[in-house]
Amino acid sequence: MKDSLETIITSLVNNPSEVSINEVDGEKQVVFEVRVANSDMGKVIGREGRIAKAIRTIMKALAAKERKKVTIEFID
Repeated sequence: MKDSLETIITSLVNNPSEVSINEVDGEKQVVFEVRVANSDMGKVIGREGRIAKAIRTIMKALAAKERKKVTIEFID
């Protein structure tokens, strides 16, 4: 799942080298902490959070296959 998330995020930003994804894996839940450059934060979140919501929806569908719950946090 982390690879899929990384592919999505790096395709959106101007500075893919500054993308950092930390995975905190629990028994039934996975938390992804996403850090991008400050100039790219708006591109990842989108207007009114639409892109962030779409990313979360895709990741929840992938996590459902593994019977896990996923949370994505965008960190400044």
